Amino acid sequence: MTTEGTHHESYERGIDMRKRVLGAEHVERSLASVSEFSRPIQELVTEYCWGEVWTRPGIDQRTRSMINLAMLTALNRPHELAVHVKGAVHNGVTAAEIQEVLLQTAIYVGVPAALESFRIAERVLTELDQDA
Repeated sequence: MTTEGTHHESYERGIDMRKRVLGAEHVERSLASVSEFSRPIQELVTEYCWGEVWTRPGIDQRTRSMINLAMLTALNRPHELAVHVKGAVHNGVTAAEIQEVLLQTAIYVGVPAALESFRIAERVLTELDQDA
């Protein structure tokens, strides 16, 4: 198998996983707005993050989602947190579990970061409830 084929397969697995977690509409909208400048980072993230790491069998997608919520809180990345709150819900993480993850991060990461994540998660969960 050639490296090019392997990269293509990883990318395709990444697109599939990204759509399963974040929703096809979100992924298609994101990819449609990619510029020539940002294309390389989008391809890298899709291939390696989604196509290689998220597809590994070691832990399930629910667990990966909860880990992401904690890490994005620690890194104070509100836009990515909002995207991954939706992804966590798609992966079967409940609002109560999201709340517990954010409470855990408050102790280990800091209250200001967790407060911001609570605000974002509550907004996203409310939007998801209204859309349902």
